[in-house]
Amino acid sequence: MTQPEMDKTRLGRRTLLAGAAGTAALISAVPLRAQQPPAAPGGAPTAVIDVNRARAAPIPIAITNLAGADPASATLGQQISQIVTADLTSSGLFRPINQAAFIQEPPGATQPAFQNWAAIGAQALVTGAVQVTGGTLRVEFRLWDVLPQTQLQGTAYTTTTANVRRIAHIIADVIYERLLGEKGYFDTRIAYVSGSGPRGREVRRLAIMDQDGFNQRILTDGSWTVLTPRFSPVRDQLAFMSYANNRPRVYLFDLGSGRQSVLGDFEGMTFAPRFSPDGSRVIMSLAHGSGSDIVVVSIGSRTMERLTHSDSIDVSPCYSPDGSQIVFASDRGGDQQLYVMGASGGGAKRISFGSGRYGTPVWSPRGDLIAFTRYGGAEGGFNIGVMHPDGSGERLLAQGWDVEGPTFAPNGRVMMYFSQTRAGAGGAGFSSVLKSVDITGFGDHVVPATGNATDPAWSPLGG
Repeated sequence: MTQPEMDKTRLGRRTLLAGAAGTAALISAVPLRAQQPPAAPGGAPTAVIDVNRARAAPIPIAITNLAGADPASATLGQQISQIVTADLTSSGLFRPINQAAFIQEPPGATQPAFQNWAAIGAQALVTGAVQVTGGTLRVEFRLWDVLPQTQLQGTAYTTTTANVRRIAHIIADVIYERLLGEKGYFDTRIAYVSGSGPRGREVRRLAIMDQDGFNQRILTDGSWTVLTPRFSPVRDQLAFMSYANNRPRVYLFDLGSGRQSVLGDFEGMTFAPRFSPDGSRVIMSLAHGSGSDIVVVSIGSRTMERLTHSDSIDVSPCYSPDGSQIVFASDRGGDQQLYVMGASGGGAKRISFGSGRYGTPVWSPRGDLIAFTRYGGAEGGFNIGVMHPDGSGERLLAQGWDVEGPTFAPNGRVMMYFSQTRAGAGGAGFSSVLKSVDITGFGDHVVPATGNATDPAWSPLGG
């Protein structure tokens, strides 16, 4: 399968919200024939750049304004260029060259004069054209490797003008993958909880936005507190905990229709939901007496299976990407630590042994890391860290008065979490923001969100 065909298979999964209802986000993609002159003397195709190299020396890339034959098309072409530039810059792995340094007019969809782009130090070049006809948007995009003078990618996207930002994110994902050899994460969304009001009496609403903070939407009216939204891997759907009717339980939220439904009416509180990798079940905790067990509920039949049977507090379960294992937090050994067990329950093995209490574990989509929150210990306060699934290689990525709730981007390269800080006399007030960071601790930055933002959850790619 060619890269453009691969792109096409993942387009259109997301539903674009419009009021209470949604309209399908239809995007078609077709390959563009390569435009390749003879290679420059001594030129050779540039190999995919290792991410570690890009972190030390970001890739210099020239991103031109996509050409438009009329003012409306030209304006959208410039907007797409700006969004792609912002996406790649935010990763910390690319260095977009200031357009003031360009010595050639943007070539649009035609063949570039490569020597002019090599002269300003560009290693890669983005060109293209935009055409708006009525409400239809056609975007031609080409990615060039400057030194060997080759086209790395050519794709034409057709959609509605309402999808201009999403097209730009998709283009940024293609550039990321073609130059770094890893999937991007720009065509994604973040679900989170937006809080307002004083600490302890906050109104907490379910919210959603694009990964760069645009297209903010509040999904619930704040009548009841909500917590821990999680994306389905296969549907336009969230699982979350709600205190609706003063009965804290796990609900499902359909992002297309806005409908909410309780996921089983069980005795005791249900909380901390996460979907199984195939999206058919939700794993969560069920309170009983002074403890809680881990249970899994079928979305289709609403039947429940109990996976742990103890007097301990077993919470925050998360499946491994292949669905064969579950990581969770438990105080069964005294202090709250992390454990891994098989997907059917039993045979739990402790994997965390540091000082302090561990919680909110989440498995990387790549399967190589488990992220967690740690409170106390030698460092004090809250910490966000990662370790291998066997407990080895533990390292901390973020520290603060209160940092919690890590979530992985779908490529496993970047994480998001929330960070709270004291504000006001005696710490009576507070503020909370979402932050994004590379799994090495590189490029920590704030992601714009509405209100005091907590509990982030990253969608699948295209979700």
